Amino acid sequence: VQLQAFGGGLVQAGGSLRLSCAASGRSFGNYIMAWFRQAPGKEREFAAGIGRSGAITRYADSVKGRYTISRDNAKNTVYLQMNSLKPEDTAVYYCALDSDGGRVSPTTFMGGYGLWGQGTQVTVSS
Repeated sequence: VQLQAFGGGLVQAGGSLRLSCAASGRSFGNYIMAWFRQAPGKEREFAAGIGRSGAITRYADSVKGRYTISRDNAKNTVYLQMNSLKPEDTAVYYCALDSDGGRVSPTTFMGGYGLWGQGTQVTVSS
């Protein structure tokens, strides 16, 4: 079982990027998914999460209105569309899978996610 995140890169402030996270080896649609991010010298923080069917989403206040999380269960992939990027969005972005089947909506706590991807770097220049 693996999560592989990709799509990061260097972008100017105001620009957009789309991250993807592909899951292999399990029934993807059974799990809540999330994106976290970790800036240099800072704790890893929740960015966005999505319920099993995609109907429920949750965002950190810092990205609300600019980021959109979505998923395609047929492709075992979750996406993070990031618009109006700011230099403070610079971080390594990680996708994560909530292996606790009891939750209905995404939790913001790192401990709620039992499987993590390798991270993809997003750098926003000013």
